Amino acid sequence: MNYFVTGASGFIGRRLVEKLLQRPEATVYYLILERELPLVEQLHQRWGTTARAIPVVGDLTQPRLGVAEADIARLKGNVRHLFHLAAIYDLKASAEIQEKVNIQGTRNAVAFAEAIEAGCFHLTSSIAAAGLYEGVFREDMFEEAEELDNPYYRTKHESEGIVRREYPRPWRVYRPGIVVGDSRTGEMDKIDGPYYFFKLIQKLRNLLPPWMPMIGIEGGRLNLVPVNFIVDAMDHIAHVDGLDGQCFHLVDPHPHRVGDILNLFARAAHAPEMTLRFNALMFAFVPQFIKVGLAQMKPARRIKDLILKDLGMPPDVMRFVNYPTRFDCRETLKALKGTDIAVPPLDTYAWKLWDYWERHLDPDLFIDRSLSGAVKGRVVLITGASAGIGKAAAIKIAEAGAKTIIVARTEDKLLETQQEIEARGGTAFIHTADVADIASCDALIQRVLADHGGVDILINNAGRSIRRAIENSLDRFHDYERTMQLNYFGALRLIMGCIPTMLKKKRGHIINISSIGVLSNAPRFSAYVASKAALDAFSRCAAAEFSDSGIDFTTINMPLVRTEMIAPTKIYQHVPTLSPEEAADMIVQAIIYKPERIATRVGIFAQVLHAVAPKLYAVIMNTAFRLFPESAAAKGQQADTKEPSLEQISFAQLTRGIYW
Repeated sequence: MNYFVTGASGFIGRRLVEKLLQRPEATVYYLILERELPLVEQLHQRWGTTARAIPVVGDLTQPRLGVAEADIARLKGNVRHLFHLAAIYDLKASAEIQEKVNIQGTRNAVAFAEAIEAGCFHLTSSIAAAGLYEGVFREDMFEEAEELDNPYYRTKHESEGIVRREYPRPWRVYRPGIVVGDSRTGEMDKIDGPYYFFKLIQKLRNLLPPWMPMIGIEGGRLNLVPVNFIVDAMDHIAHVDGLDGQCFHLVDPHPHRVGDILNLFARAAHAPEMTLRFNALMFAFVPQFIKVGLAQMKPARRIKDLILKDLGMPPDVMRFVNYPTRFDCRETLKALKGTDIAVPPLDTYAWKLWDYWERHLDPDLFIDRSLSGAVKGRVVLITGASAGIGKAAAIKIAEAGAKTIIVARTEDKLLETQQEIEARGGTAFIHTADVADIASCDALIQRVLADHGGVDILINNAGRSIRRAIENSLDRFHDYERTMQLNYFGALRLIMGCIPTMLKKKRGHIINISSIGVLSNAPRFSAYVASKAALDAFSRCAAAEFSDSGIDFTTINMPLVRTEMIAPTKIYQHVPTLSPEEAADMIVQAIIYKPERIATRVGIFAQVLHAVAPKLYAVIMNTAFRLFPESAAAKGQQADTKEPSLEQISFAQLTRGIYW
């Protein structure tokens, strides 16, 4: 038996050809563009044959598919089934290309089928042909389709109409639901349908623990079907006698609501689930003139565009949250009766879809994740680079090819760092400066401008920490002044000195090393936390002002790191801490991804708990304050050799990364 298939290299098409070739004596002719001929060998390897899969050069957009007359003569009267799958299945595609491929392409396929006198024309349409029909859409319905304004819906409806009205020979129409990956392997070839929400789920998982209850939305029912069901159903129905002139809904008879679908994938991703859901239909009560007015406001448009871009969603995707159509599929079920072909429950394979997406389709997989891609040839200035976090970060950044400017007060230590960088093949430039001194900051900026023409990435790492209770600091106002001078005013001076050249270049990145204490409101660190909180607040304001200027601001709320800064406090020798290299990795992450904030889950949880229940949070922190004693250094005494108690160590383990 001979077949002809358009779209054979597509997601459904290549699986359908593979299925057809499993039939004894089947020969499949398939349409292919001339420029796609190099793909033939790859396709044949997948199908496991070269003799029974025969490419036919043509073009969907040309009359009679642009197939040569000799090929038409060869195929005439010799094709029992013609499967037309080639189409645009993309909400982001332009209306023009969708009309050219979906409508004119179908008309060309119909003309070709007539020319070769094909036995039966099988059109792969879509449930989109129903538009946004309110209610149950049956398989024998077509003209009843409603709200076909969306180009994809309109072109799928019109292409189906061409087959129904213009093709004089036998035909069958298949309307698949929203096609997802293979339920056995999870394999998918593009981001579409529910996959548009996967990035949001991933971000929530990275931000919050899986047990955190979430507020979400409820909407209409989305009909998801795995590609292997589509192929098996089409193959079977196409070979059942007596079904010509009918349409078949290849859908899930029991579709899930949007909220349930999102929760299934959230569970598969080990992300927080929506325990409280609001029906999205409530937004339908908002008057249209208010919606239109908000949509025309520039700030609203920019916010929407930014969110959609960050999540990789097309603008129209949110329209389908309240999808109103249900699909009757009784004719399909009747045709499949007696077989084992059925839509598997989504909860049995959702994890496979998620796993395949995260391993193969996640857009983050295709960006340059290398540090060298972000810093090679760029000027990077790091303060506090002679030891600890700054030194570890400088080594990584210089190794990646940056022109690294290392800054600290002590030249000897800077020379050691420079020698270590150069031994690893990197380049480092030494500049001594005291960031706590404004005049020294100004001189540093002038030298950097003269020598390097400006800074591409500024990392404000230099800092001073003081662990002392307020009641023991009442006569030490200078502690607050000097901490603020270095941690806030010095960093601010460098930022202001770097911004002018960044504005001229229309690019720049400022990374401020803050503290988890800003999120946890750590007791005994009031001077340190206040100075870092001031820098955090400035960065938030600056990010708003420069968001359209190409200058990014990132705040890293660094947890406890094993550096010289914490050495005087003995208990820190017995609690979880990051190594300087691990802390430097957080800076690398900031450089590559440019987020506005990087924080640990413990830090974020502390911030949320304080926002929700501040009095309860104050009691918890006060308990910790009393549990951990003042250090000997803070009291002006000799180092305490007393080992911390089991209770202290256990509490520190539970609140990993927070200063006590």
